[in-house]
Amino acid sequence: MLGTAIAMFSPGPLELAIILTIVLLIFGGKRIPELARGLGKSITNFKSGLNEENEDEPETTAQQEAESPSKEKAG
Repeated sequence: MLGTAIAMFSPGPLELAIILTIVLLIFGGKRIPELARGLGKSITNFKSGLNEENEDEPETTAQQEAESPSKEKAG
């Protein structure tokens, strides 16, 4: 049932033109490039944040592995 609902909503060129016209009327011509630029920066920051998180995890694991044998030897 859900598959047919998703398949039924495939916007054609007329629907896309109507949506773009409404967006243009709501935000205005000057505001749309600013919104697109802000959205692009947000996506870039989000992706770099994900990459930083992934880079931090292996270093932490490597540090823990390096520390655990020294603790075992001392104890």
